[in-house]
Amino acid sequence: MRSSKILATVAVALAFSLNVTVSSNLTAAARTSAPQVQRMDPPFWYSGMKNHELQVMFYGKDIAVSEFSLADYPGVTVKEVAKVKNPNYLFVYLDVSEAAAPGTMTFTFKSGRKKTEKTFELRPRNTRKGAQGFTTKDVLYLIMPDRFANGNPANDEWEEFKVNRGNGGAHHGGDLQGIKDHLEYIDNLGVTAIWLNPVQYNRSNASHGYAISDFYMIDPRLGSNEEYCDMIEAAHSRDIKVVMDMIFNHSGSSHWWISDIPDDDWFNQNDYATKLGERQKQQAAQRTQQPAAGPGQWQRGQRLEGLVNTTHYKWVLMDPHAPKTEKDILIDGWFSGGMPDLNQRNRHLATYLIQNSIWWIEYARVDGIRMDTYPYADYDFMVRWCDEIEAEYPEFNIVGEGWYPRNSAAGWWQRGSSVNPNDSHLKTVMDFDLTFTTQREILKESNTSEGSEAGLFKMYEVITQDFLFPDPNYVLTFLDNHDITRFMNPGDPAWKLKQGLAFLLTTRGIPQIYYGTEIAMAGREQMRSDFPGGWKEDQVNAFTREGRSDFQNECWDFASKLLNWRRTSKPVTEGKLIHYTPDNQTKCYVYARTDGKNTVLVMLNGSDEVRNVDMGRFSEVIKDCSKGKDAVTGEVVDLTSTVKMPARGVYVLDLFK
Repeated sequence: MRSSKILATVAVALAFSLNVTVSSNLTAAARTSAPQVQRMDPPFWYSGMKNHELQVMFYGKDIAVSEFSLADYPGVTVKEVAKVKNPNYLFVYLDVSEAAAPGTMTFTFKSGRKKTEKTFELRPRNTRKGAQGFTTKDVLYLIMPDRFANGNPANDEWEEFKVNRGNGGAHHGGDLQGIKDHLEYIDNLGVTAIWLNPVQYNRSNASHGYAISDFYMIDPRLGSNEEYCDMIEAAHSRDIKVVMDMIFNHSGSSHWWISDIPDDDWFNQNDYATKLGERQKQQAAQRTQQPAAGPGQWQRGQRLEGLVNTTHYKWVLMDPHAPKTEKDILIDGWFSGGMPDLNQRNRHLATYLIQNSIWWIEYARVDGIRMDTYPYADYDFMVRWCDEIEAEYPEFNIVGEGWYPRNSAAGWWQRGSSVNPNDSHLKTVMDFDLTFTTQREILKESNTSEGSEAGLFKMYEVITQDFLFPDPNYVLTFLDNHDITRFMNPGDPAWKLKQGLAFLLTTRGIPQIYYGTEIAMAGREQMRSDFPGGWKEDQVNAFTREGRSDFQNECWDFASKLLNWRRTSKPVTEGKLIHYTPDNQTKCYVYARTDGKNTVLVMLNGSDEVRNVDMGRFSEVIKDCSKGKDAVTGEVVDLTSTVKMPARGVYVLDLFK
């Protein structure tokens, strides 16, 4: 019932936004008719917030022409009533002091003798678990909601968009209920947090979620706002955190703003956004066989001319020799023709976006944010955003996506960088360098001959560059994700996944596992595939032991045992890393994690042959321990003599005397 109500509301809003006509020459009728408030963002707010300023955006035909007032409400005053170029928008800034109690405010819009009242709820602060942040104690499990499990087939189709599992780019029907239904599986696997690709409304056939059409609404094909909150509460009941994917660099081309742009600098290359909105209105008119406003008729698929796309040359932001023109193209260029670039230098838009993220944290109780395309947005705005989030939620954590193949650049983005003169204030960055190196090198035999380093040595080499990070523990590490080919390829041996996972889960940083990696989903073909068993018509159900092959169970068992062990391993989750150079004699990478009381010793054999490892070299970390118990197999290894490492073997040893 709640879902249907939301769908109906959005349908009305979209119909209005697609047919509205902006006019700065107001008629007498417009000045004397009752004002209409078509939309109000945020839909409600909370008392007791640390930042007392609240922006409320009102949208409706010629709403800015009306006279605005706020009925007396103790603790709340109007700071500013701001008009923009488009009279259909009005931005009201309120001061909501500590004295403001929860309740209902009344806004009045008056035109002549006619008026409209709009109520606005001020809710008490949310007391449910949430805003916990994510740390080195966590392992994030990345899920594409559309591809994990279909828990509610009733929400599969929306408007003209149909489910088509045979089309890799179309929607497949996965949803929030499907994730909620499989929280036990996720919990048993041993991860401590789930990160979902964007769940906000996307009015398109794209399944990835990165073209948002409404920042305050969950995509109806995934569920409702209430269902999102319910799923998070269910996850929290199992001590599983939830990380929300956000995008502030751009919106989708079907965002309702496009059809009626608030201001002439709301988007970068705003003229192009205006053309895009005009085309959409004409296409909407064609679909309903009504005359189109404006010259000509747009044909579906016809391209607009004049757009400048971003270069994606993210290096220019830190390059001391880069011209300003190249920096401008990176920031102001559109990510694609279907993703209009938001101008966060517009003060109203900047506040709107910051409030939106705070609203989701307070309303849904998400624990962290992964911000997409982090370097593409306005730098100063992102600094402000980080500051305002942390001021409201000190334990919160944000990871910014910066797709850099070298950690010199990733380190520049992390807060506290000594080489970045304008601190980013971003706590966590992504370690693409380690990802690409591990994917490329792990199958090679470890080789440290001068000029021909390969295999595990290359992975070790990336870790040696951690001086580039102000805090190497707060980097997100991963073997694969939704944008790159899977770590496993068809035909790869199980040892590859075991070594990859052992390394990922025991080296420094905050690990992230992509859904399906635990069952060795492989190759570019399965990069965004459906998890087998998530649909009732699936012939195979990999959520169950019986539904997995022997190979998949071997991989799943290793992952689950290691993940569940990691939850309670303080040396790994809180300790320091000490690693030894892989040498040509043993071809093994050996490192320790220690918290000063207990030590974990990790040994990876980068050779296709059995290797005898003299443990005397590692006496500094082994100290007076004589044995180690493997976290996965339970095997006890004698450390007082040479250790025989199986070919491509893995030991994750809890040391004891």
